[in-house]
Amino acid sequence: MARMLVVVAHPDDETFGTGSVIAAAAAAGVDVHVCCATRGEAGEDTSGTTGSPGELAAAREAELHTAAAVLGASGATVLGFADSDMEGAPPPDSLVAVPIDDVIAAVAARITALAPDVVVTLDPVSINDHRDHMRIGEATTHAFARAAPASSRLYYWTLKRSLMVRWQAEMKARGALPGYVDLELGRPDDEITTVIDAEHLLDVRRAGIAAHRTQTSPFASVSSDLERELLVESHLVRVVPAWPGGPLETSLFDGAGG
Repeated sequence: MARMLVVVAHPDDETFGTGSVIAAAAAAGVDVHVCCATRGEAGEDTSGTTGSPGELAAAREAELHTAAAVLGASGATVLGFADSDMEGAPPPDSLVAVPIDDVIAAVAARITALAPDVVVTLDPVSINDHRDHMRIGEATTHAFARAAPASSRLYYWTLKRSLMVRWQAEMKARGALPGYVDLELGRPDDEITTVIDAEHLLDVRRAGIAAHRTQTSPFASVSSDLERELLVESHLVRVVPAWPGGPLETSLFDGAGG
């Protein structure tokens, strides 16, 4: 059985971000594992059901495990670094404050334990809305080089620039998520190498999103047409082996699904 490791920064990244990648791979028979760097305690609880960072961390970790299972993952591991928050001085034990080699070593340990055929992480170049996103992408890239089996593949989950322009326009029109609408988010469309179609798993993806009860989905305020486009296709950049060009890939595995 093929095996995939998905490495993210916060609970909900695995669903709001890589949810269709996980669901499509799991539905095709791939053994999927999630590795999450933090418990997301610096985030905002939009449900109003927690009263402290510790309570929010516990709630978000539980949501991570629930959502991962809904998407079809075999399990999820939390590395235990503190959430760095989006700005200001980060806690000393946070993902961006600890030496990067500590993060690399922690991710490399998961890669060694699982020996995955494919590793997917957040694009450290274009998922730039949070410093933890860039940090985990960078660390995973180094960890892959250190610990992955020779035949393994490395992908960055990314955002398609043309879709982000449309998303930002709708957010700006609604006065939603003002901290995001002026960022240059996503890769230029012509840099994407791989597109995963998970339209048949749209209900699974939405169920995973609903499991994150303390968080508001970035798709919650968009038009139904754009929401569908954002959810049914996942866009990735193949890093290892280097992309040779040609028609876009439609699978992360050679004949193994996903």
